[in-house]
Amino acid sequence: MFSKRIESLSESLTMAITSLARELKAQGKDILSFSAGEPDFDTPKAIKEAAKKAIDEGFTKYTAVEGIPELLDAISDKLKRENNLEYSRKQIIVSNGAKQSLFNLFQTLIDEDDEVIIPAPYWVTYPELVKYSGGKPVFIETSEENGFKITPNQLKNAITSKTKLLILTTPSNPTGAVYSKNELESLAEVLKGTNIYVASDEMYEKLTYDGEFTSTASINEDMYNRTITINGLSKSAAMTGWRFGYLASANEEMIKAMKKLQSQSTSNICSITQKAAIPGLDGTIDKDIEYMKNEFKKRRDEAVELFNKIDGLNVIKPDGAFYLFVNHSKIEKDSMKFAKELLEKAGVAIVPGIGFGKEGYFRFSFATDLNTIKEGIIRIENFIKNY
Repeated sequence: MFSKRIESLSESLTMAITSLARELKAQGKDILSFSAGEPDFDTPKAIKEAAKKAIDEGFTKYTAVEGIPELLDAISDKLKRENNLEYSRKQIIVSNGAKQSLFNLFQTLIDEDDEVIIPAPYWVTYPELVKYSGGKPVFIETSEENGFKITPNQLKNAITSKTKLLILTTPSNPTGAVYSKNELESLAEVLKGTNIYVASDEMYEKLTYDGEFTSTASINEDMYNRTITINGLSKSAAMTGWRFGYLASANEEMIKAMKKLQSQSTSNICSITQKAAIPGLDGTIDKDIEYMKNEFKKRRDEAVELFNKIDGLNVIKPDGAFYLFVNHSKIEKDSMKFAKELLEKAGVAIVPGIGFGKEGYFRFSFATDLNTIKEGIIRIENFIKNY
């Protein structure tokens, strides 16, 4: 009845568990959810005021598919100021969240049987979009020992004549791993002389707690030319529901192709969101971002300490994002079974590691208040004692 493409697509496990947790809560059950990748902070006032102004001034019509000029300029200025990257308006396109940016990229770039290298654990959407685009996901397994980051040798061994794209996520969802400048330089050496593109998902860039964040495209000219930078404001500016993401590439023809695709699908993103995003990019809300980041760091430190006190669990402290990737393999290797029973018996929603391509782990979001985090970890500890 339905197309083979849609039949091959799996629902986002993160969204499914979050939805189930909400349903159970609506039924009156005592549920604590640590499954969603969504900040608990309100969108900063300056962004909301810019949106209100746009509405009051009647900025409610269609815009250019790629985004309004002043927004493209704000993105360009941000990338130059913060990431040492030069992109013109013609090298940027704005989409309905970074998820659409990735969808546009994969649909534009990937042909049947093209291989896409994806470090595992990975964000649940990557392999699904690759398969939907006709490509073949090629996974590189990482481990706690190497900080959940791929090595140059692993990358070299994964490359074949069919390799079209490498996906890098820094900071990572679900592990919070952040690639250092030296590590990116080492990976860049492996890619030199190939025709492989790099999709650098930098959505959690502003939530880097230890060390400095380095944008992949800034490593050298070769990496700049092969890297497509994807980012947005969902996490750093607490704008998940606003649906704002952007993509930048040195290849203007690639941007034109994505613009063509988007013009026949969603066209421009919400005009009001575009106006609202500008203060999220130009430095206006830097203090708000810093406040949220500091709060996340406090929660991270507390949660890591509490989890590592529980017999049978261990977690390495993530350098970025707002997730802990907790190892429960000493207690139960089946992460789906563990997550399901934890939700049913303890009222705690987490995401099983199998959804990210890593069995024996679960992802715990600390994007909620400290009291809820403490209560959730107490419930997990009690659940494990009786497991």
